[in-house]
Amino acid sequence: MAKRNNSILNIQDALQDFVESNKLEKGLDKVNVRDAWTNLMGNGVNNYTTSVDIKNETLYVQLSSSALREELSYGKDKIVKMLNEELGKDLIKKIVLR
Repeated sequence: MAKRNNSILNIQDALQDFVESNKLEKGLDKVNVRDAWTNLMGNGVNNYTTSVDIKNETLYVQLSSSALREELSYGKDKIVKMLNEELGKDLIKKIVLR
């Protein structure tokens, strides 16, 4: 059984320690990236988005509209910058639109 830590922590620090000790950060990053994509892109893009996944600092976005995919490809750098600002860390280096 794990040893109990009797020092007083605030809830944010306690949750951060839990996430780090159980190696949950990658899973939380995936969820946060999906939420950030939904918030930033709006309903028009989200209606055509079928999946959003991140692997090795590359964001893979599956779109059902080839016209939208072409339009978004012109602003990849801006999208990366906006998503990283929303996430609060440099998690994404590249976007692949499928």
